[in-house]
Amino acid sequence: MKKLPEVTLAFWIMKIAATTLGETAGDLFAQTLKLGYFLTTVALFLVFVVTLVVQLRAARYNPFFYWTVILSTSMAGTTMSDFMNRDASAKYLANGATKLGWGPQGLGLGYPEGAAILISILLLIFLGWKLSGMTFQITEIVTFRGEALFWSAILVSNTLGTSMGDFLSDSSGLGYLGGAALVTGVLLVLVALMKVPAVPNVLLFWIAFVLTRPLGATAGDLLTKPVAKGGLDLGTAGSSAVLLAVLFGLMGYAQVKERRAAAPEFGGRGAEAVQPEEAGRR
Repeated sequence: MKKLPEVTLAFWIMKIAATTLGETAGDLFAQTLKLGYFLTTVALFLVFVVTLVVQLRAARYNPFFYWTVILSTSMAGTTMSDFMNRDASAKYLANGATKLGWGPQGLGLGYPEGAAILISILLLIFLGWKLSGMTFQITEIVTFRGEALFWSAILVSNTLGTSMGDFLSDSSGLGYLGGAALVTGVLLVLVALMKVPAVPNVLLFWIAFVLTRPLGATAGDLLTKPVAKGGLDLGTAGSSAVLLAVLFGLMGYAQVKERRAAAPEFGGRGAEAVQPEEAGRR
């Protein structure tokens, strides 16, 4: 039985919603609530492990299980990236603060160095995946080993996407809106490349999957950061609440569709279900 969803327009809408929420929720815990990058990273990584265990133990695809893991990787990826790239300097701590939460404030590697490390890790995961002989087509992944490789790539790609989004927003000079516009333009190019037979759709999928994370990161920053920095200053709590409601609504819709699609398969009253008397005649 399939464990992962079909890749449709609804899939990408939910992915962007989940990654944007991951950015605002990660910042809510680490910055607004002042838990710091270290404690928040540890806590959210544990949440990721719990949600992943539920997903791996499921017998078939469940939209709530799947998208909860995507959300947990987005939140954990946000604070993991921040912990890698930032430190306790005035550049990252506003209002004259000297520290943020308990424990190490951050490794201070910077966005380019952090992104280079994450790209290297992601390439190693894909190399191991390739050598394993397992498919990269997510709709054909049905084994525990294949899922483990898939979710490892998802966690690293979401962390990498956060680094890329923060670089575009903070260091490139494009600002939040400019960074989001740039990533959107690249994604549109990928859509056009789907019509080119020489370009594998699997490759386009993974590039798009990585790039939707910086789109979510820049969109999240645009919603929450102060107006003086180019944001809308809607706050991490309010933005996260609205995005969570949107995501849960989409998850509920996906769950209803999945149950309707599965009804004939399990002998329900779907349009394709075989009636008992018809089965006897056959």
